[in-house]
Amino acid sequence: MGGVSTVGDRVDRVPKQDRSRATRQRLLEAAVACLAEHGWAGSTVSVVAERAGVSRGAAQHHFPTREDLFTAAVEYVAEERSTALRDLFPDGAADDRHAVVSALVDLYTGPLFRAALHLWVAASNEDQLRPRVTELEARVGRETHRIAVDLLDADETRPGVRETVQGLLDMARGLGLANLLTDDTARRERVVAQWTGLLGEVLG
Repeated sequence: MGGVSTVGDRVDRVPKQDRSRATRQRLLEAAVACLAEHGWAGSTVSVVAERAGVSRGAAQHHFPTREDLFTAAVEYVAEERSTALRDLFPDGAADDRHAVVSALVDLYTGPLFRAALHLWVAASNEDQLRPRVTELEARVGRETHRIAVDLLDADETRPGVRETVQGLLDMARGLGLANLLTDDTARRERVVAQWTGLLGEVLG
């Protein structure tokens, strides 16, 4: 009898784990959407829980503090975007550098970048949040840099190459900021073309 009960418990546990995972994902996606739309001040755990369709208690079960929820949310979506970026170039280094530069620039547009920006601004004023966001940004930045190096087939042992890749990502972030206020598509395309040419000269 004991064996039957154990199997039954195990069967019951799988759907619970799936439900828990789905709830966590809904909370993370809702947190990013709220942060992008309402900023830090307007994004409370209660607001996120309501948007995700779960109770505040369920939200706090997964994320005990507000800082836990929002840093996890931005990290989650950043990882999703990194995966999507790599999936665009499944064979690794791409022949079309212009396509790579465009894809890297696109990382800094849309709701994720807007949400991350609100988190950065909040972290500059919130002592509890600052170390979490600083550590998160360092980790996301290293991963993005690694992806850029791989896709551009950049040899960082050559003088100036590492700085050029870093400059590309800094430029992409700046274009993302400009795009928050107005549609910057036309200027962005010209800058992407220019940077593609510069990369060709530096990377060979």
